[in-house]
Amino acid sequence: MRINLTSVVVDDQQRAFDFYTGVLGFLPKEDVPMGEHRWLTVVSAADPDGIQLLLEPEGHPAATTYKAALVEDGIPFTSFAVDDARAEYERLSAAGVRFTQEPATMGPVTTAVLDDTCGNLIQIASMDG
Repeated sequence: MRINLTSVVVDDQQRAFDFYTGVLGFLPKEDVPMGEHRWLTVVSAADPDGIQLLLEPEGHPAATTYKAALVEDGIPFTSFAVDDARAEYERLSAAGVRFTQEPATMGPVTTAVLDDTCGNLIQIASMDG
């Protein structure tokens, strides 16, 4: 058994798509119209046949409440691995990305937390050493 798909709940699929592809650097994978919304996935440029990230529309009322509570408490919705969290922080900051946590080293891991512009905090993390 393995993970082939995971999701992040977004308040605007197109804005999420633009941010995840244009700013974070993910590649488009699937884009299938489904009535009011789309089956819209992206993948890592480093693994285009790997795990897909579904940009899930925020359709259920509980999703809005859940996301708002996580943001209020400063908790990331999910985490993405990067080679160097500090370098990625610098690159994304220069691109105008807002961070709620600057790079912090915790034992063997360095993390930073960004706002994905679609209602989520996302952690980036790298293993040091």
